[in-house]
Amino acid sequence: MTSIPNDYVERVYAGWLGKVIGVRHGGNIEQWTYDRIARTFGEITGYLHAFRNFAADDDTNGPMFFLRALEDYTHTSDITAEQMGLTWLNYAPDGHGFYWWGGYGKSTEHTAYQNLKNGIMAPRSGSIAQNGAAVAEQIGGQIFIDTWGLIAPGNPALAAEYAEKIASVSHDGNGKYGGMFIAACIAAAFVHKDIHEILEAGLSVIPADCAYAQMTRAVMEYHAGQPEQWRDAFRFVESRYGYHLYPGECHIIPNASVIILSLLYGEGDFSRAINICNMCGWDTDCNVANVGTIMGVMNGLDGIDASWRQPINDFLCCSSVIGTLNMLNIPWCATYIASLGYKIAGSEVPERWAAILSGEAAQFHFELPGSTHAFRTDSDDNGVHVTSFVQNSDELAASGLRSLKVVYDRTMGGYGYRVYHKTYYRPHDFNDSRYDPSFSPLIYPGQSITASLMVPDYIGAPIKARLYVKDGHANVRHYGESVLLAKGEWTSLTYELPYMANVCLEEAGIELVPLEGWHDNLIAYVDHMHFSGIPNYSVDFKHERTERWHGLHQEVSQFTYLRGLWALENGELSGSYSGEPAECYTGDLKWHNYEYEAVITPQAGGHHNMQFRVQGGIRSYAVGLAPGNRLKLYKNANGYKELAAADFEWAYGQDYTIKVAAQENRFSISVGGQQLLQVEDTDGPYLTGQVGFSNLHGSHTHYKQFSVRGL
Repeated sequence: MTSIPNDYVERVYAGWLGKVIGVRHGGNIEQWTYDRIARTFGEITGYLHAFRNFAADDDTNGPMFFLRALEDYTHTSDITAEQMGLTWLNYAPDGHGFYWWGGYGKSTEHTAYQNLKNGIMAPRSGSIAQNGAAVAEQIGGQIFIDTWGLIAPGNPALAAEYAEKIASVSHDGNGKYGGMFIAACIAAAFVHKDIHEILEAGLSVIPADCAYAQMTRAVMEYHAGQPEQWRDAFRFVESRYGYHLYPGECHIIPNASVIILSLLYGEGDFSRAINICNMCGWDTDCNVANVGTIMGVMNGLDGIDASWRQPINDFLCCSSVIGTLNMLNIPWCATYIASLGYKIAGSEVPERWAAILSGEAAQFHFELPGSTHAFRTDSDDNGVHVTSFVQNSDELAASGLRSLKVVYDRTMGGYGYRVYHKTYYRPHDFNDSRYDPSFSPLIYPGQSITASLMVPDYIGAPIKARLYVKDGHANVRHYGESVLLAKGEWTSLTYELPYMANVCLEEAGIELVPLEGWHDNLIAYVDHMHFSGIPNYSVDFKHERTERWHGLHQEVSQFTYLRGLWALENGELSGSYSGEPAECYTGDLKWHNYEYEAVITPQAGGHHNMQFRVQGGIRSYAVGLAPGNRLKLYKNANGYKELAAADFEWAYGQDYTIKVAAQENRFSISVGGQQLLQVEDTDGPYLTGQVGFSNLHGSHTHYKQFSVRGL
């Protein structure tokens, strides 16, 4: 049992913000040397680069998605390294995005993934015995570890127990000890305010005679004798633990040494610690991120200056195989992590957080201080420059303590002023293609939006408001009913989206329209915004588009993919691969009962499928055309297993309309309106998940259109 601090949720939020800030701060100077950074930037005091939105990064992909092992298997310490390795296979795309895919024996993560895929399960997948010391002792053991400290507040031993298992999927020796050390330090930061005590907690969970512990002691001793000049300390660690002394692309010991240095010379100050770490160079994003998490937890939200938070605006981009999980907001991350922390500790969630952590409250609640949930503003062009912004506020709330304050410095009657959440992203929303993200929308036709809105009574003009979604393909907004707001009162808004075809909903928000006024300012408060309901839409691939990031990164709009060649050809989706299953997905993990129909045209090979109840790369169902003029239903549980089959004559180049009705654990399957299979899965059925397409054994398939309708 662990005693959870009263401010646990806020401290998790601060820690995860620190992680994201650190990744962004160091991202564009990754692997620069100390001297190169000093020549270019001199003394660093803030962000070095501005981004439209910061794209995905392995340092944040790993912690958020590996943690899902606790949801998919067990949250207790009974979780095994093998189950954590299977979580890699379920959420990471094969050979693109998520990690650095530098080659077997060069990239530790690439090596471990290939081992897992070929049946070498964890912990052997990351062991020195399998991969050798150089590969096993690279930096990844500690860069993916932060969330395992965040779920064990005040319990370094438990944090290290989890960390040892997840780190062993890909690392061993000092690579594994580094993960245990950092996780323990993060857990200790919930209860200690002294860096030395935090470092001692980290040292307590790893062997005293390992190289990682010896390095840590040496840097601590140097600091004790010379506590003022961090640059002199860097020259010490450079000479004793520099890259030139260790094998591989990015060894853990040099990078861990600058983490220790920065924590010590940071003198308890968040900004000073992460800036020193960035100026040290080497694997900057990784090192600064670990320092940011520890310092964020230790100091809390008040210790993180607003200048670090504002450019992020609570947005986190990821690059898993689940497109809706690749557009996260940081408050959601914090509450997801904290919910696991309470569950592991066996502690009751405080009343204030109970509904939020259980998922019963609105997904955009703004209860965490400073949180914006990545909301943004824009307005109609009326020829007058408008300054607008959002900020978290404790001035008013529909319930709870906080809401989102929206400000426009000047407005004109009859024009629209919007506050919204981006529900889909495109290449032009980013400066680069870092770790190759791809997305599926967060909201779909057939679903609904609710929100609470209030305009203060001191706003002069009467205001109408309406919810809306924006179809990014056609650049058209679809609106709910307009409501005239009663000033000083909270108004509930609802918009039930109708059936739509061939749309990609990339915004969902509120439009405010002043009915009179000239250059008046406008202030509003938003609370309890939520998306829910079942989808009802269709897509003809003639209306989809290729999202072109660069020559080697091109995606089919609204889809992610596990592996294979997926592209649009003459208005159809084309999928092929050489051997292993080629799979692509869209939709939401939470979709429960639905009817899914698609038009399939086999081109070559014997296996042409559509996927449903997709929960990742090794968890789904597939149904489709199979050799011997058969229709087959499969279950993918880290390998395809046939569940049922029926005779069905098919030929290349012909269109076949296959429909699946998935109701709880029962599946009814028809082709061309003729029911051919009715199956009940009683062996751990998948009850929710996305939709998608696949083929097997070197096949090539075209798909013309599909539809999804909730049941």
